[in-house]
Amino acid sequence: MSKKVTIYGNYIISDPKICHGKLTFKGTRVFVEDILDMVAQGLSWEYIIEQWHGKVSKDAISEAVKLGKNSLLSNVG
Repeated sequence: MSKKVTIYGNYIISDPKICHGKLTFKGTRVFVEDILDMVAQGLSWEYIIEQWHGKVSKDAISEAVKLGKNSLLSNVG
């Protein structure tokens, strides 16, 4: 059984052909986890975008944070 591409929003995707299916931003090999780690460190979104040479937008970062929040809240009993 082959794994399928899963789309989590406008910017986040899981594709078994890209980075072994880890969550990445569409059209990149940038891990969502790496961006969320940078946000958690308190780095500005402008700095994060600069560090990734514009491969990740403010809207993409916002979507990652919102999906992370929703996931956390849906798993808290």
